[in-house]
Amino acid sequence: MLLGTVLVLLLLGGGPASAHAALRGADPADGSVVKKAPGSITLTFTESVGLLDDSFRVFDPDNRRVETGSTSHADGRADTARVRLPAKLGTGTFTVAWRVVSADSHPIAGAFTFSVGEPSAIPPPLPSTSVENPVTGGLFNIGRYLAYLAAALLIGTAAFVAVCRPPDVRPLGRLLLAGWWTLAGSTVFLLLLRGPYETGTGPARVLDPSELTRTLGTRPGLALVARLALLAVAAVLLLRQRKALREGKGTGERPSRTALLTGAALAVGLALTWAGAEHASAGIQVPAAMTSSVLHLLAMAVWLGGLAALLTLFYRASVPSRVVGRFSQIAGLAVTVLVVTGVYQSWRGLGSVSALTDTTYGRVLLAKLAAVTLLLVAGARSRRTVTRERTARSVTVVAAEEEETREARVPEPVGGRSMSAVDGLAKGATHSAVDGLAADAAHGSVDGLAADAAHGSVDGSAGGSSLQEAPRPAAAPALTPAEDARRRALRRSVLAEVVVSVVVLVLTTVLTGTLPGRAAAEAATAEQSAGVPVASVTNIPFTIDSGDPGVRGVSGKVQVTLDPGQVGDNGLQAVVYGADGGFVTVPELRISFSLPDQDIGPLDAKITDRGGYWAADAVNLPIAGTWEMKVTVRVSDIDQVSETKPVRIER
Repeated sequence: MLLGTVLVLLLLGGGPASAHAALRGADPADGSVVKKAPGSITLTFTESVGLLDDSFRVFDPDNRRVETGSTSHADGRADTARVRLPAKLGTGTFTVAWRVVSADSHPIAGAFTFSVGEPSAIPPPLPSTSVENPVTGGLFNIGRYLAYLAAALLIGTAAFVAVCRPPDVRPLGRLLLAGWWTLAGSTVFLLLLRGPYETGTGPARVLDPSELTRTLGTRPGLALVARLALLAVAAVLLLRQRKALREGKGTGERPSRTALLTGAALAVGLALTWAGAEHASAGIQVPAAMTSSVLHLLAMAVWLGGLAALLTLFYRASVPSRVVGRFSQIAGLAVTVLVVTGVYQSWRGLGSVSALTDTTYGRVLLAKLAAVTLLLVAGARSRRTVTRERTARSVTVVAAEEEETREARVPEPVGGRSMSAVDGLAKGATHSAVDGLAADAAHGSVDGLAADAAHGSVDGSAGGSSLQEAPRPAAAPALTPAEDARRRALRRSVLAEVVVSVVVLVLTTVLTGTLPGRAAAEAATAEQSAGVPVASVTNIPFTIDSGDPGVRGVSGKVQVTLDPGQVGDNGLQAVVYGADGGFVTVPELRISFSLPDQDIGPLDAKITDRGGYWAADAVNLPIAGTWEMKVTVRVSDIDQVSETKPVRIER
């Protein structure tokens, strides 16, 4: 049902949006040839970007770093980046590698070339445009996972204690402390690692004070500092609560209005530290998106964190039915909020139905929906188990009442009332008391905990109302084998829900770091409208066997670039690399194209040797589709090899 609602809203469409910045244009443009050296390089993006100390790296035709001026926004516009070039730049092909941080806190990078006077004979290789260091990126993602998990534990457990008011909160103390310490530790970890994450350097740079200083001046850095400040206030409240518990106060009591308002403000503030520095802070409908993001995070924490609190009590204490009933109410409200905000955020992030399957964001979203479906299935299983237990108890009670009635009708002997009648009344009273607890249980996965409350105490409101030692309530009658089996099934079901909840949290974290489908579409549109070539690059490995077991053969690869890789005329460049990755000169290289589905080809590209690389100014490919590109490499008078690879030509 949720997926269907998402699809309906996607069909309604929407205006253009962005969540990662995309390059809209460059001056000088990519691949352009200018008559005289420009005084600066200016990039324009689809949204505001943050600049780094090393946002631009410019290399000359000999692949040597060019000394440039400082980086700034052009004319004060936050969606631009500009760097000054030296007066005597020289001629030939120059390479520009750039890196900025988009408004949603994610770094983006790219590279392009331009030529002064005329292009160089051998095009310089483009530098790596990897967005992040693999080790730094992995550690940063781990920190984000832990932060989400800790927020769910801290906010959800605190909400459970404040609203559900269990009679014995001592088992939840460690859960609250674990949530606080994990969130505080992960926040400090992310703050230190933020600088290397943005610059794409190794984790050793966390020791560089300049990285931390720069991070503290950015919006993501300020959000992390604000989170630490809020956690400091939360620590004061937790210490006061701990002191009250030691004195035997506050357990099972209704919190004061001041405490509730303070806790709610802290929870909203913590959620804002995520919403204000990630996808919700950029693109369309920012106020609505940030509100939705805050509500989504809080609802997730109340539901999943509360479920973890219930599971903890399930194993360590009895859970009165009134506690379960209160949690069922807030859990139902939380699920409703999750559905509404999740649908809105999915529409905002995807932008089209095809993005569900064509983008990484859409596929991760589908995986999250599948995990949520498993969560609902586990809850349904719990409800069925509880329903069977209630039915069994009802049958037992009815039978006991009928027996009591029959025995009560027996004439009382002269010596006094029949013992069997007294026994029947006692049995009926016991069954009624036990069944009353189960009948109070609320719907959903937590029903199993309510049923288990009968096992822990006959009257859920009795015993454990404070931390002071009090007599334990009398043990309930021993469970039958069937009842014990049902209890075990409930415990397994609730545990499964908690495990799936962790998976949902992980997928949520992955989504926050993935380029949304709407932003990916806008990035492609921006590149096309700005005239930024989207070249097709194909690497074709080859091996030529010498024919002599004692003589080593020749191997390498041919890198073929089709620019722009679309229907019509395409520029073609081919470079031959040896096994060691260096340039190799070959006496002959031939390239042809065929489209078997349309019975077209082979079309000879007619490439010529340009002194170190092979090229053709115009290779006309008239129809869009997957063409077969055949490359023939000749390394001697008699040794040659042909390899074929598919290449996609767009409209």
